[in-house]
Amino acid sequence: MGITHPPKPQTAQQDAARQFDFWLGEWDCSWGDGPGGTNSVYLDLGDAVVVESFDGRPAMDYQGMSFSVYDRSAGLWRQTWVDTDANYLDFVGRFENGVMELRREAELDSALVLFRMRWFDIERNSLGWAYERSDDLGETWASLWEIGYRRVL
Repeated sequence: MGITHPPKPQTAQQDAARQFDFWLGEWDCSWGDGPGGTNSVYLDLGDAVVVESFDGRPAMDYQGMSFSVYDRSAGLWRQTWVDTDANYLDFVGRFENGVMELRREAELDSALVLFRMRWFDIERNSLGWAYERSDDLGETWASLWEIGYRRVL
């Protein structure tokens, strides 16, 4: 397992490849009214890759992993997500105005659908995360899943 670094405050001079450092650590995750799950986020491969290991248990029998890298040539973040439902999802986006937002497009029933993940209300020991869908090219968004994060380590 890679090294977990404490999050650092965002500054204008900060290297863009460190913009996801706020997410590093061990987290308790909650959604809905019952128990949630956990998320372990750490750096690996020479601190070039942000690795996420999500475990939805005991709330749900669902696990997943993501790998995020900063693409310097494009000036964007790229994330790949895989999970126990055999999903493979690829996202791209950036950190702006205190929010990390990654998006992807998909064709469903011959229509273009947009999905986005947002990390927001980022504090040292807490943050919010939302997964949303748009059927009108981003004019409006419907919430699919919201998670509250509380830092354990």
